[in-house]
Amino acid sequence: MLKIHSEPDKKSPLSSDGPAVFALGFRPLFSAAGISAVVLMLAWIPIWMGVFTLPGYYGPVIWHSHEMLFGYAAAIIAGFLLTAVRNWTGVNTPHGGPLALLTALWLAGRLAPLSANWLPDWLVAMADLAFLPTVALAIQPALWQGEQKINRIFVPILLTMALANLLVHLQALGYTATAMLGIDTMLYLVAFLVSLLAGRVMPFFTQAMVPGYQATRRSWLEQATLGGFALLLLLHLLSAPGALLAVAALLLAVTQALRVAGWHHPNVWRIPILWVLYSGMFWMVAGFTLLALASLGLVAANLAKHAIAVGAVGVLTLGMMARVSLGHTGRPIEPKRSIEAAFLLLNLAAFARVFGPLLPVGSYTFWVHLSGGIWILCFVLFCLVYLPILGRTRVDGRPG
Repeated sequence: MLKIHSEPDKKSPLSSDGPAVFALGFRPLFSAAGISAVVLMLAWIPIWMGVFTLPGYYGPVIWHSHEMLFGYAAAIIAGFLLTAVRNWTGVNTPHGGPLALLTALWLAGRLAPLSANWLPDWLVAMADLAFLPTVALAIQPALWQGEQKINRIFVPILLTMALANLLVHLQALGYTATAMLGIDTMLYLVAFLVSLLAGRVMPFFTQAMVPGYQATRRSWLEQATLGGFALLLLLHLLSAPGALLAVAALLLAVTQALRVAGWHHPNVWRIPILWVLYSGMFWMVAGFTLLALASLGLVAANLAKHAIAVGAVGVLTLGMMARVSLGHTGRPIEPKRSIEAAFLLLNLAAFARVFGPLLPVGSYTFWVHLSGGIWILCFVLFCLVYLPILGRTRVDGRPG
């Protein structure tokens, strides 16, 4: 069974010296993700409209896709893993100065392409390519000291993500035409990682918050999830016929629906910190269903990809950041009303981006602008509520 295990509490004490924002991985990297979610979309809409242009390292469409995946999503993944691996293994991950340097490395990857008119292309590539392997190296010692070997899966996942990033940079450097291959590979890897973590946290959260409920987790479904994503990635990399891609995508959609059915209880829809995660998994099912239809030429592929990116990845990561940021700062896991509104609005943004263009009202541009505007509002709300929390010490006085 593909299950991420926790281990007995044997943590080395964290130092309480230095700024609170660098006390544990989720703090600076969730902050970076929230800010980047706002800035990247504020920049993208006028770029898409042709109002202004960026330095020509990636090209506008590749820049947008790359930064949402290798910028926004990668920051959340890194912040989550640097925090969770410590909990799973009881061994410290980078904090303080090393964590500040890791965050600076992430920021360098965002800024270097914008300076491509002054920096050599190889330096731009190196600045961005270094982050994911460095995160893998940062969590590897703790994972290898831990007793649960299955947890080590995150190191090869991060390194495979780094290879996907390399495919993007090889095109930017003029060697290949593999940028979209790298972007799509990263999208599926992020969806896999988010789905994997959802299987770890959602049944547990549901049982913890719905008294007396026992979620059902089936090992064959977890194995099918792993196999389904592996099959989809392989077929994608081999440029397989659309019919085969459709079968793989539909397999994933059915698998995720069955997983969620085993965890679900009707009362989750009364608890915002839970229903946001379940709505994100709904988008996972919808996204891969649409991807199956797109592989057969029945809907536009970009609608399916945005269902996965905005709906599944966007909604699930917002929900996970909201919960982790409260729980790991010693606060009650009760999001503010403004964050509950952000949960609802981000689902609306996904609907506008995916299904709006299919409606007989409004232009394609209108739906893109509406979705982008709602996305910006959601993460402005996140930043207003959570940046102060992430920059302050725990309310219970504990380090971390």
